Amino acid sequence: MKDRRAAFSLAELMVIVIILGVFALIAVPRLDYAIVRRYKAEATAKKIVIDLRRVRGLALANAATNSVGYSLAMTPPEGAAVRTFYRIRNLDTAVVLDEHTFDPDVSVWSDKMGIRFGPLGNLNEAGGGGYPTEIRISADGKIFTIGFVTATGTITCTEN
Repeated sequence: MKDRRAAFSLAELMVIVIILGVFALIAVPRLDYAIVRRYKAEATAKKIVIDLRRVRGLALANAATNSVGYSLAMTPPEGAAVRTFYRIRNLDTAVVLDEHTFDPDVSVWSDKMGIRFGPLGNLNEAGGGGYPTEIRISADGKIFTIGFVTATGTITCTEN
């Protein structure tokens, strides 16, 4: 009679698991995590654009009761130029509506500390310091630039 085997032995299974483990040890360090960081830059840029449009929309929607407007203020850590988080604030009541922290893998730079939208949806000067011109978001060579049209408050986002 022929001997038929219905399953693998424990020793055979252990050899296969060890071989797969060696392949995993070789492959994992070669994965390109830069792609993940680049997508984080894109996600951060989109989030900032969405929130800027939200701030502008709040300024337009509440123009009858809020004559000052709303702001998106980005604050760097002490002595640094790169921003780490931002707050959405009602400038009339000084209430913080929302706050977001940037991913540490992503660098965010802005020429002004905050972006203020007046009741007509237009950009206002940030504390007499002039109008913001751009916000740059970068990670591993992928750069996004958020620009503004001063008169209308229109927001644009381009990938460089």
